[in-house]
Amino acid sequence: MVARLLYRVWRTTDARVLWKFVWNFGVKGARSMFRFKRRLRRGVVFPPFLHLSIINSCNLRCQGCWVDVDAPREALGLDVLNRVIRDAKRHGNAFFGLLGGEPLLHPGLMTLLAAHPDCYFQVFTNGTLITERVAAQLRRLGNASPIISIEGSEVVSDQRRGRPEVYARTLRGLEHCIRARLLTGVATSVCQSNIDDLLTEGWLRELIRLGVHYVWFYTYRPVGPNPNYDLALRPDQHLQVRRFVVDMRARLPLAMIDAYYDGQGRSLCPMATGISHHVSPRGWIEPCPVIQVACENIHQSGSVFELMTQSAFLDDMRRTAAQAMRGCVVLERPDLIQAVARRHAATDSTARGTVLAEMAAMEPRFSQWLPGGEIPERHWAYRLVKRVFFSDFGAYRQARHDVAAKQQQWQQQCPPTPAPTAAAHLNTLQ
Repeated sequence: MVARLLYRVWRTTDARVLWKFVWNFGVKGARSMFRFKRRLRRGVVFPPFLHLSIINSCNLRCQGCWVDVDAPREALGLDVLNRVIRDAKRHGNAFFGLLGGEPLLHPGLMTLLAAHPDCYFQVFTNGTLITERVAAQLRRLGNASPIISIEGSEVVSDQRRGRPEVYARTLRGLEHCIRARLLTGVATSVCQSNIDDLLTEGWLRELIRLGVHYVWFYTYRPVGPNPNYDLALRPDQHLQVRRFVVDMRARLPLAMIDAYYDGQGRSLCPMATGISHHVSPRGWIEPCPVIQVACENIHQSGSVFELMTQSAFLDDMRRTAAQAMRGCVVLERPDLIQAVARRHAATDSTARGTVLAEMAAMEPRFSQWLPGGEIPERHWAYRLVKRVFFSDFGAYRQARHDVAAKQQQWQQQCPPTPAPTAAAHLNTLQ
């Protein structure tokens, strides 16, 4: 599988694009992880991977979106973005995720990429704005990988996206990237409306046929001003997603990202471990993109390193989440987010100003933390990479989770046959 994947990437990716990925993301990214772990031993938490939402505007209106896409346009200026990236580079960082809204609407996106040829960027996009010209620009720069969101079949995708012909336009953008020989990914927010269509081997083989190099399945989170709770996954479906990813990793020449499990299949939260934090289009430093409260802003004096490492708010949020669970605090304990926000007099970092009320109205749901349902990595390559570079980094070492009670709770929520039961999932782990 690894040999076939490497051969596919080598045959279908521009040589300069591939070199930038290997050096900026691979070598420098590994170095950044080692520096992160050394800082942790001193009690200093500065994420090796920063996610920057560079603009709030978007050309789509997706169900359950938590970004203020209808608010007046707000974007991080190039001077601010360059300062943040330079600050992070001084501490070993070389990888940045660029989000929105739709990041391709930012007029300075290509200028930003060109200003940092020694970094690697992952651009999270709906793909509809990727023309042949845009793809050619990305190829010339060589230091960015588009990861294109596909949310279902044509009917489902257009419904989820709130616009007609989105699916077709997204596939055209994907085709432009592949023809330009870019390292190209596809991301899917797995939910009730697309789990049967996209969580299949047939869909992955179709992506391989199209020329896609990697995929990322993550679970839908019903947050924001108009959450769609009907799209949220059941506990057994969380296990279904995890098992599918582990199985397909061992079989198909397609890289598959996940950020929520270690090599033993134990769940974790990238925010709680400190591996990643988020900067909003208004400059607020948030624990993660869906926790929209903050105390620090990059427009304040001080470097992003100082603001993050000296933040009592971020430290409290990480510790509170890790003490309560190994899953997503937004889904399982939105009350804890409210409590931390009140303790630190945190600011609602949105334009709408209703985040705390939204959190108060949320019903707790299950996330990826399902004790007793751990599914270890099957393939040696993923086990090795996670053993060296990706774990919980000791974030849960002092926690005393009531695992037995949690296990009983989620098993009771699994549906009866003929739908897959928790017991059936657990039996397949052997």
